[in-house]
Amino acid sequence: MSDHLSKQFDLELEHIRTRLLQMGGLVENQVQAAIDAFSSGNLEAMQQVIDRDREVDANEVGIDEDCTLLIARRQPTARDLRLVMAVSRIVTDLERVGDKAAKIATMSRKLHQGGNQRIPRLSDIRHCGRLATDMLQSALDSLARMDVAAARQVIGADKAIDAAFNAILRQLITYMMEDPRTISEALDIIWIAKAIERVGDHAANIAENVIYIVSGVDVRHSGAARKVASE
Repeated sequence: MSDHLSKQFDLELEHIRTRLLQMGGLVENQVQAAIDAFSSGNLEAMQQVIDRDREVDANEVGIDEDCTLLIARRQPTARDLRLVMAVSRIVTDLERVGDKAAKIATMSRKLHQGGNQRIPRLSDIRHCGRLATDMLQSALDSLARMDVAAARQVIGADKAIDAAFNAILRQLITYMMEDPRTISEALDIIWIAKAIERVGDHAANIAENVIYIVSGVDVRHSGAARKVASE
């Protein structure tokens, strides 16, 4: 590849990387806004999260198109191709995190509009939300720095969110058993908690892809991710 083509290729890669990190920032803000709106009952904020999901979707489409064009025009090899493939997977995870933020906002709006709340707002939801947003932020930081050690820590942090979700589930099951009138509301809150827990799963996926980009080792679905996180 000539110097001119090489420089152009590097510029196109950097453009994709910049767009990816911008999308990550948008999605991170969406999750935080959705959790804040759940806690505050701010219906306008909930609607804003729902409306901005279209922007997240547009980012996914645009970055995927950039990746496809880059592969077609430049035919990258080795590490560069690995980067483009991982970017495509990360974009999918970010879009799904955006979907979860919209779902949290939608279910929160349903809860608050319904009124007559029989279950107190759960502090455990806010705790689980903080864990998820911290994990997503750390995953995006590891991506920005291509930091494998930080990515390993993100993968290991997923256990704390799973534990928080299980605690919420047990608490809500107790509410439903003691008072059947709480069942509908409790189920809505379970959906919110599950969406938050899934944000953590997608953050772990992003961290796994950081490891793949830097080291070439694909730790998905192999048990290697957990092993790497404990090293």
